[in-house]
Amino acid sequence: MKVKDITSRDIWQAKKRIAPYVTRTPLVHSHALSEMTGANVYLKLENLQAIGAFKVRGAANKIISLPEEKKKNGVSTFSTGNHGMAVAYMASKLGIKAMVCMSRNVPEVKVKNIARWGAEIKREWDSQDQAGVYCYQVEQETGMTVIPPFDDKEIICGQATIALEMIEDYPEIDTVLVPLSGGGLISGVTLGMKMTVPDVRIVGISQQRAAVMIESLKAGHPVEMPEEPTLADSLLGGIGLDNRYTFDITREYVDEVAQVTEEEISRGLAYLMKNHKVIAEGASCVGIAYALRKGCIRPGSNAAIIVTGCGIPMGQVRAVINAHF
Repeated sequence: MKVKDITSRDIWQAKKRIAPYVTRTPLVHSHALSEMTGANVYLKLENLQAIGAFKVRGAANKIISLPEEKKKNGVSTFSTGNHGMAVAYMASKLGIKAMVCMSRNVPEVKVKNIARWGAEIKREWDSQDQAGVYCYQVEQETGMTVIPPFDDKEIICGQATIALEMIEDYPEIDTVLVPLSGGGLISGVTLGMKMTVPDVRIVGISQQRAAVMIESLKAGHPVEMPEEPTLADSLLGGIGLDNRYTFDITREYVDEVAQVTEEEISRGLAYLMKNHKVIAEGASCVGIAYALRKGCIRPGSNAAIIVTGCGIPMGQVRAVINAHF
């Protein structure tokens, strides 16, 4: 199977390429969600990556794939936090200089986590899109390669390795709930799953506020939107008006998309804390928030929910505890 010049061989090559730098995260059974839904529900805990987020997979595959001459010039990226951390981490591991550009909306906890890996940080914009414009200007001026956060073949193939691990651990899987933002994760997971299990059902879940991919799907083409405050801050940011991969893959191969409210996200965070003793960020819990709606996971199905990262400010943790415990 080949989709927009991405093949199953590309994904398996990415798996081999990034193996020294990523954690093979566990797929754990959720007794609580299984009992509630009447399905067999598992959680793919990408929050257990070394940087606390799945983004290391795509960043590793992209940066390792660069020619040596480009590595010498360094790398840059624009990010809502976790991708910036992934790029900084991989650059540190490979001895490459890195610059991470972000909006002012990125939580301080993520800014500090990026700084620990030695990257130059710029935080001068109101959106991820504006930060991206600056990165591409710097690339033209200095040759510093931009590592895109999602709309890139190598990034998508890196994220697709999550699907390969889930199939290896749980070949009966028939439903996957995936947080949906720019589409790098859901594109990778969708291709990785459907190239092996064609009839698998993929559901993408976004927050209600500034869900750019969902609004783009409604419009039939990529759109721009201003960012809004949300517990799922990692899902903010545009998809690019010149989107090459993720919009089409999401539109053509994702079976369903949905949105969850801020209150539902908060309940999802609390549910994960109470039942699995796992603290994850709001964007990680949109799948759980969706699963808590009656009937959204079909009884008897074999479902997996991807928990994407743990970059949550302690103030949000306290607020969730005060609201739900």
